[in-house]
Amino acid sequence: MSPRKARRLPDDVPRRPRRGGRTPPAAAREETDSPARLGPPRTEEWPDGDWVVRQVPGEAAAKLYRCPGCDQEIRPGTAHVVVWPAQTPGPEDRRHWHNSCWRRRPRRPGPARFR
Repeated sequence: MSPRKARRLPDDVPRRPRRGGRTPPAAAREETDSPARLGPPRTEEWPDGDWVVRQVPGEAAAKLYRCPGCDQEIRPGTAHVVVWPAQTPGPEDRRHWHNSCWRRRPRRPGPARFR
């Protein structure tokens, strides 16, 4: 059996966009941290202090981040958490962690501890 041949569509037929360079949905591309898109912030007590933790669903994750726990990339579209010290709510202290890396942080400190 011969392989299928790719046939060119006529010029007047609309083409579907390619999936190689995926772009997040328009709602995820917004740069604002609206409470409707992100989980509500909650304070967690850890041996190294109090931390504010906010869940980021996959639909709202639009940028590439590096997890300080495992030093691996958090790709756009991946659910993760944003964490910052409770006493400093400034955006410069926020870090994006994989959910599992944040939970096992006391057992296995990461290479890029920010505290």
